[in-house]
Amino acid sequence: SKSLSDEENLKLFGKCNNPNGHGHNYKVIVTVRGEIDPVSGMVINLTDLKEYMQEAIMKPLDHKNLDKDVPYFAELVSTTENVAVFIWENLKKLLPMGTLYKVKVYETDQNIVVYKGEETI
Repeated sequence: SKSLSDEENLKLFGKCNNPNGHGHNYKVIVTVRGEIDPVSGMVINLTDLKEYMQEAIMKPLDHKNLDKDVPYFAELVSTTENVAVFIWENLKKLLPMGTLYKVKVYETDQNIVVYKGEETI
């Protein structure tokens, strides 16, 4: 985080605190919901969903240094939580309204973030 000292970054981010960056092979699972089309038997055509995921996830993020190559993260820490929000926001623009239910991002097998958009309590 640019707003923290080197010591604070080390304490907060541990081994992920590397001034030269570090990489992850994220795994993303997208869940949709809605009425099942009686003809196709699907909520959304899987070919369409794959294209939306390519546009919203792979194109802007794949093989990129998130902090340097993705404008969204220029002033925002590229945590897995913020990656999940980024993916949600991009997918929501492409998917039919109301069909996006959940974005699940695996940073590792033990570090997983689930995001369902902004929920009001």
